[in-house]
This record gives sequence, C-alpha cells and structure tokens, in this order.
Amino acid sequence: QVQLVESGGGLVQAGGSLRLSCAASGRTFSDYAMGWFRQAPGKEREIVAAISRSGSSTQYADSVKGRFTISRDNAKSTVYLQMNSLKPDDTAAYSCAAARTYSNNRSYDTGMRYDYWGQGTQVTVSS
Repeated sequence: QVQLVESGGGLVQAGGSLRLSCAASGRTFSDYAMGWFRQAPGKEREIVAAISRSGSSTQYADSVKGRFTISRDNAKSTVYLQMNSLKPDDTAAYSCAAARTYSNNRSYDTGMRYDYWGQGTQVTVSS
C-alpha cells in the first residue's frame, strides 16, 4: 500500500501562484511514476501533469503547459506541482496518484494506469 497526502491548496487570485505537495509513504517512492489530476464540479477528472520514476520524463495537459511544473524529490518521497499564472478555470480538486512501473523513464497520462490516489486538495482561483 502507498499512502498519498496532498497539501498546499487554497484560495488565490487570478494570476497568482500555488505549490502543491504530495507526500508518499508505505512503499519505495522511486518505484512509482506520479501524476497530478484535477476534477472540477460537473466535469470529468483530467490529467494535469505526470512524471516518471526518475523525473527525467514529464508531460502536461495542453491547458497548463508553460504555467505548471511537476517535479519530484525521491529522497523526500514527495512530488510537487508548481502552479503559476493561475486562472479561474484551474479551480478544481487536485489529487496526486502513484503508478507502479518498472520503467525509469515513462510517465502516464491515463488515470486507469494509476494504483494509488490521495484524497485531494482544493484549489480555488478567484477572478
């Protein structure tokens, strides 16, 4: 089992920044590719960003490219999502997820690929 706990959400004005953190425990963090997903009320869950086990490969949703950055610190068993230039459309519950993989360099953009999920943290961007 892997336990994932997100933090860093909150209320921010449009144009502002937030950094989300996701702390993992229970298994070897570096055995897992990680992802950030979000879900707004009435909408489907969508991938925001994903990162490989080694951190060498990342991918982003088109809507956040150039504004958000995913990173990880395997020594701290933590994955981060730096969010800049936030927009009201970024308002959602953000969750991190872990995908067990033998590949050091693959990241995954499909929710079904992930094995463990955090409870989520709310991000609200006011206009």
